[in-house]
Amino acid sequence: MSHGSNKDSSPGSHSSHPSQEPERVLPPRGNYRTLLSFQKAELIYDITFRFAHKYLSRGDRTIDQMIQSARSGKKNILEGSKAALTSKETEIKLTNVARASLEELLDDYHDFLRARDLPIWPKDAKEAQYIRRLGRKTPTTYEDYREFVETRPPAVIANIAVCLIHQANYLIDQQLRWLEKDFLAQGGLRERMTRVRLSH
Repeated sequence: MSHGSNKDSSPGSHSSHPSQEPERVLPPRGNYRTLLSFQKAELIYDITFRFAHKYLSRGDRTIDQMIQSARSGKKNILEGSKAALTSKETEIKLTNVARASLEELLDDYHDFLRARDLPIWPKDAKEAQYIRRLGRKTPTTYEDYREFVETRPPAVIANIAVCLIHQANYLIDQQLRWLEKDFLAQGGLRERMTRVRLSH
């Protein structure tokens, strides 16, 4: 995952690895807005909030359920990134919660389409391919999708959301692999403090 001019392009990286000479107890991390996974999750929340209020019946519990899942996806990436300053274990745990929340949201969108006999785009559908290409733009914001969300029928908007959730899940999976690899290599805060103490 690339973050502008950062030299470290590892998936899930926030800015740079901990300095080796001397080792820092707290690595310079926590800038969640540089994470592509957060940008994508925030976009999914913005679309879902509008979609649920516009196309689901008032009083339908699914409205709150979908919005809460979308919010949980975004917030747990944010909180995980902030927790990275002191606990890699917590960062990994919260990022996993974000992944699970988006999976629940994906299921809700599938239910919406299936219950109404609306099509779910195959991966190779030209519409899905277009959304994938659009999704490569960075940074990605709601403004890139506003026209679709405000002018297209609900089946199209739901399918766009499905595509974006798949993209977000892919990014989160990459991020988790990098975090787990980094944790195994560097250890948590306790291990870093021990190494710094022993080096003095």
